[in-house]
Amino acid sequence: MSAVVTEKKTLREGAFGNATALSCRECGHQVELGPFYACPECFGPLEIAYDFPQVTREEIEAGPRNIWRYKALLPVPDDIEQSPNMEPGFTRLLKAHNLGATLGIDNLWVKDDSTNPTNSFKDRVVACALSAARELDAKVFACPSTGNLANAVAAAGARAGIKTVVFIPSNLEKPKQVNSAVYTENLVAVDGNYDDVNKLASEIAGEEDGWAFVNVNVRPYYAEGSKTLGYEIAEQLGWRLPDQIVIPVASGSQLTKVHKAFQELIKLGLVEDKPYKVYGAQATGCSPVSVAYKAGVDAIRPVKPDTIAKSLAIGNPADGIYVLDICRETGGAVEDISDDEVREAIVLLARTEGIFTETAGGTTVGVLKKLVESGQLDTSLETVVINTGHGLKTLDAVADSVGPIATIAPSYAAFVATGLA
Repeated sequence: MSAVVTEKKTLREGAFGNATALSCRECGHQVELGPFYACPECFGPLEIAYDFPQVTREEIEAGPRNIWRYKALLPVPDDIEQSPNMEPGFTRLLKAHNLGATLGIDNLWVKDDSTNPTNSFKDRVVACALSAARELDAKVFACPSTGNLANAVAAAGARAGIKTVVFIPSNLEKPKQVNSAVYTENLVAVDGNYDDVNKLASEIAGEEDGWAFVNVNVRPYYAEGSKTLGYEIAEQLGWRLPDQIVIPVASGSQLTKVHKAFQELIKLGLVEDKPYKVYGAQATGCSPVSVAYKAGVDAIRPVKPDTIAKSLAIGNPADGIYVLDICRETGGAVEDISDDEVREAIVLLARTEGIFTETAGGTTVGVLKKLVESGQLDTSLETVVINTGHGLKTLDAVADSVGPIATIAPSYAAFVATGLA
């Protein structure tokens, strides 16, 4: 277990809201709330355990139009809104009439998280990680990242006034590098893929005092931010769960936490208990979870990523086995598509719904299309697909496949010659 600080810190009362402990997802052993992420008994991953109060729909609806409307269900203090933060969340849920008609899906929605402050869903998880870092007196806010997380951490650190250091693979898309470097001067490019960067971050977290790596030593708190996607989808649907949901898989954390959110809403009586199917989406060039699903095995064999979907390019996904469990238990699936299909899906979503997604969203929409074509997804059921980021971050993915259909002289005759009249 890595520590953010060397000396044991006395936490202020209510520092983590209604969270009560860190619980091992493998053996169930519990440890006190603190800067820990691995079980001392079996080295399994830790996650947050809660003692939730009775929460009503009306109380949630009266809250701010960001993730803090759900603060009673997150590991954050009751006064979280008083601390400078990016106030992410409550992004739009759009009825995708045109895309649904194109794919033959009767009732399709797009949860569009590209409208978050740094244009990706990572603002959600970073907000929760930042709260934990503050409560633990961290002096440096850091992360290893495939791009979107680096953007979110750098921006959140700037707003909070804390020193921020972000580590990225050196071959990351240029727009994502710029989107991080504009917020922090401490952008470090590492020769290697994300798994190499993550290994380095883990080593630093173990050696350096006062460093809070959002997805390493404060990961249990960070991961809980993804639950707000599930909360919002249910609330925006009129306090009901969708029949089917398609979610991109990188580490797998987002998928597992959306499922956790649905289960919490059921237990709290905020939504009706009903069956729903969860589907995971990967790019073929980095699809270890999809490969395991199709092979019918539980073990995830690490791979070396080779895909344009760099935000999903995690060859050794930490939550991969839990993704398999959830997709199988709910009757869903895990599927993958080629880079060409990712590009085609980016354009498809843009030209049907006016949403420009990055490669992760292209992967998810492309997998949705493949699930329909293969008969794995019921087109008569209400379906939600998640778009996690904005296409301006991955322009190179489609730059060669879109553009002017003609270059013409400034005359009406030239325009008529295009055939557009």
